[in-house]
Amino acid sequence: MTLRAFLAQNAPFLSVGMLMTFMSSFGQTFFISIFAGEIRLAFGLSHGAWGGIYTLGTGLSALVMIWAGALTDRFRVRQMAPVTLIALALACLGMAMASAVWLLPALVFALRLFGQGMSLHIATVAMARWFVAARGRALSIATLGVAFGEALLPLTFVALMGLVDWRLLWLVAALICLSGVWPVWRLLGQERTPQHHAAAGGTVGMGGRHWARGEMLRHPLFWFLVPAILGPGAFNTAFFFHQVHLAEIKGWAHVELVALFPLYTAVAVASMVGSGWALDRVGAARLMPVTQMPLVAAYLLFAGATGPAAMIAGFACLGLAVGAQSTLPSAFWAEAYGTAALGAIRAVITAVMVLGSALGPGITGAGIDLGFGLESQFLAIAGFFAVSTGLVALGVARARREMGAPLASGGP
Repeated sequence: MTLRAFLAQNAPFLSVGMLMTFMSSFGQTFFISIFAGEIRLAFGLSHGAWGGIYTLGTGLSALVMIWAGALTDRFRVRQMAPVTLIALALACLGMAMASAVWLLPALVFALRLFGQGMSLHIATVAMARWFVAARGRALSIATLGVAFGEALLPLTFVALMGLVDWRLLWLVAALICLSGVWPVWRLLGQERTPQHHAAAGGTVGMGGRHWARGEMLRHPLFWFLVPAILGPGAFNTAFFFHQVHLAEIKGWAHVELVALFPLYTAVAVASMVGSGWALDRVGAARLMPVTQMPLVAAYLLFAGATGPAAMIAGFACLGLAVGAQSTLPSAFWAEAYGTAALGAIRAVITAVMVLGSALGPGITGAGIDLGFGLESQFLAIAGFFAVSTGLVALGVARARREMGAPLASGGP
């Protein structure tokens, strides 16, 4: 099937995936961190205090995500997606109206749970369930929503902050979230239920069977992959979270740093499409061990950058890794564990990722306050990703050997 025919035949489902991943932007760090300077000034917070609030709210959302994410095994996307978007809109409205510092942890919790957590989770689980032979293409197309958000929202909202109060921009974000409710409801008029899809077969995992969440947690593969799940959530989040501070120590205006985001996004989009094409042909398991190698280069470049050239190269490496990780891991979980309990399984994985995004800003913010500079921290982060790359390679190799059969290819 040609790409044009694939898009025409599956337009409603792919459109929902893109819409939900785009809306997740309003709970992603790259968007929230745009307002870091204004929030710290409005509430009198240091880098460490704001990082601690972000860690607390995000950490609580990770715990709730374990339960909430499993609901995708029971309810249709047509039911869950509108509720999620309404809740995300209310969280954005809360940010626009917040007047006391004690409200911030609850608002961060809601933004992270319904944005980074549920909006993204609903979209990726749906793509992994609805598509088998074309799973890679479907995931790469659906996750373009995040790429569009990264390319458009930071630059647009940073520019608008020079014209209007930052609280009004959160009101705009709430209205955008609400605008997605009706399209999702209409596009999924013919959606099948997850139970029906699972009963029809779906994709089996290791050993030719569907795995339950408890079985996944008892198998070594998951634990070998935990650092690789945790790391990007922690340190890529911290990178964008401290973008205002990073611009300051590099001697750049904030808008000059943000102007590089579209380049990062362009590379990420190319990487999404390329990795989606590759996994449909060779399977995600063969590609997983290399997905974090560009992160080692990215953080070494960020640490030593003294001018635009090194920062541009660092953003390119970051985009290469982030693009691949937008498609490959979601397909990998389906290949490794099957699709019958994919919602519950991916809920744990998403919770670990969200937990990482909770720890990263808090740890790095405290480090800044204690005099451990961001550039020095980037060197340590590069070392972390070098170790996690080796653990992924070892874990996938052990799983193939221990299970007595290769991981499923992801084909029909």
